[in-house]
Amino acid sequence: MTVRPKLTLRLCEPRGFCAGVDRAIQIVVLAIKKHGAPVYVRHEIVHNRYVVEGLRDRGAIFIEELSEIPPEHRDRPVVFSAHGVPKSVPADARERNLFYLDATCPLVSKVHKQAMRHRRLGRHVLLIGHAGHPEVIGTMGQLPEGEVTLVETEEDADALTFSDEIALGFVTQTTLSVDDTAGIIARLEQRFPQMQAPAAESICYATTNRQDAVKQAAEGCDLFLIVGAPNSSNSRRLVEVAERSGAKLAKLVQQADEIEWWDRLGDGALVGLSAGASAPEIIVDAIIEAFRERFDVTVDIALAMEENETFPVMRALRDVELTPADMAFVNGTA
Repeated sequence: MTVRPKLTLRLCEPRGFCAGVDRAIQIVVLAIKKHGAPVYVRHEIVHNRYVVEGLRDRGAIFIEELSEIPPEHRDRPVVFSAHGVPKSVPADARERNLFYLDATCPLVSKVHKQAMRHRRLGRHVLLIGHAGHPEVIGTMGQLPEGEVTLVETEEDADALTFSDEIALGFVTQTTLSVDDTAGIIARLEQRFPQMQAPAAESICYATTNRQDAVKQAAEGCDLFLIVGAPNSSNSRRLVEVAERSGAKLAKLVQQADEIEWWDRLGDGALVGLSAGASAPEIIVDAIIEAFRERFDVTVDIALAMEENETFPVMRALRDVELTPADMAFVNGTA
């Protein structure tokens, strides 16, 4: 009998689906059950290939623009993704006489409201975020063109040329690195002491909690794996946090067969494992099984915070019941 080398798998909690992602997936599943297929979804509902393919198998059709919906399907529901959309998108849907369901995460909607509040109070809005990300596009699209300035780095903050007479307020993308954002905000406050903060924290609780768990777990890890998609901002930030917090190597993977660093892991190795807010637990389970096939695994839990938040779906879908199989998919466990 072959003796497998010992390995400790440090598993982060919380990890994976957050309440906003759970709600968005649930909205698409409920819409399909209530209205039948197809249901159109503008942009990936969340940034995860497994979820998108699972919804496609159930009858979702993913599009980038509403103009892609054929005339014969104008009576079909269209769902807006969890990342949020510019105001022009629901306006376009109304003009086309489409029935739409907005799955924007409530915490992203809160940032939209914070930006609009700044404008209502006469402030130019500084948005700390990443250019091209759907959430940033959606937030900038809440205000008229020219009334939001995107700030990606401290260097961007240094390059701003606002005079003292211009009132400023800032908001942030919800999925940023807490530490990086703090540095940018500190630089902005140094340059513009009168700049106003949002009425509440913009970075969402799930982002903060997942980063805190990775910080707690990373020290001494020979390898740290983050389950997530390359276009998932919060997942990429977790990789950066793991690297900064002491992991010797941190990598982003979408599924178990992407793991290619087995030769780094000798007897007694320590591996960290977490998942971005749009990554289902079924993939985490598959990765744990891949390690069990090769090592004598001991699982060590790194608990940063217990989460029990839930966000209800819109009233129009609350009369639909989900089967246990539906709920397992929605929760990411099947």
